[in-house]
Amino acid sequence: MKERRKSRPVKVGSVIVGGGFPVSVQTMLKDPLLKDLTSIKNRLDHLYKMGCEIGRFSVLDAEAAERLNKLSQISPIPLVADIQYDYKLALKCMEADIAKIRINPGNIGQEWKVKEVLNMAAGKGLPIRIGINGGSLPTSLRKEKDKAVAMVKAAEMELEILAKQNFHNVIFSLKSSNVDETIRANIEFGKLCDFPLHLGITEAGALIPGVVKSSIGFHKMFSEGLGDTIRVSLADTPENEVITGKEILRVAGLTKRGINLVSCPRCGRTTFDRNFEFLKKISDYCETVDKDATVAVMGCAVNGPGEAKTADLGISGVGNEIIIYKDGKILKRSSLDIAFDQFKSEIDAL
Repeated sequence: MKERRKSRPVKVGSVIVGGGFPVSVQTMLKDPLLKDLTSIKNRLDHLYKMGCEIGRFSVLDAEAAERLNKLSQISPIPLVADIQYDYKLALKCMEADIAKIRINPGNIGQEWKVKEVLNMAAGKGLPIRIGINGGSLPTSLRKEKDKAVAMVKAAEMELEILAKQNFHNVIFSLKSSNVDETIRANIEFGKLCDFPLHLGITEAGALIPGVVKSSIGFHKMFSEGLGDTIRVSLADTPENEVITGKEILRVAGLTKRGINLVSCPRCGRTTFDRNFEFLKKISDYCETVDKDATVAVMGCAVNGPGEAKTADLGISGVGNEIIIYKDGKILKRSSLDIAFDQFKSEIDAL
């Protein structure tokens, strides 16, 4: 793996993107902004506990901009306003406590509109993400045969505007639904400047294909030293985007945050009959635990004891008898009906 690309630091609320700081995980909330901000805030609280560091919302109209401005004042994580087409919505969102504006040069319109957004952002000290998307390139580049080349050219056009305005508080993203195009575009653009890179495979699809595409794409870009913040774009829940993002970073060796959960795939040997049910409950809990530890949930007497013993904390079962291991030794024997509470307590005590 190459040495991580040196990028300038950009402050997004309480999170610093680039500058050698840890790669952050973000998500995009799927639903339109609702009047009931309390329910959205509660969800943001849960995402924050899961390890989400930045949240993004689509801003469709002036009412949504007002709601997002109010939400940004009570959110546990920095919020980003995603603006398409109407630059005036970006100006409105910057009136309050929004942490960052994302604009798409492919549809934001004339250069003077981008300049107005940059001028206000400069006055407020707010960062901008220039989001280049393979599906919504500027009109002049839509006939380019190689979309990766077209995305880099679109980014170069934006670099010229930024230079004219002497605006440097910027994060770039170059995304396509095609993994290879995304990889090549980011590698080439990464050579042109030191702005932080927001990585992602856009429109990656449903959970399983989306996780596969994202994992392969991120692995290749990480191996090239690229990446300062990531979003896994799934046709699934924001929670699963965050879980996937954290796991990709952990497996890539870019973070030690979060539980490494080893679990039995289950087969005909399984006698811990509630293994899947137990795993789901403990997995949901582990996603909110910020500890560098390995936890094993195993289902039978073949590989179960061995895997459980090599983990920081492990559990295995035969019938109704449950054995909890800690640091390779049997900690206690228990019964199925109280095993979850006991195991959860041991995770807390790690």
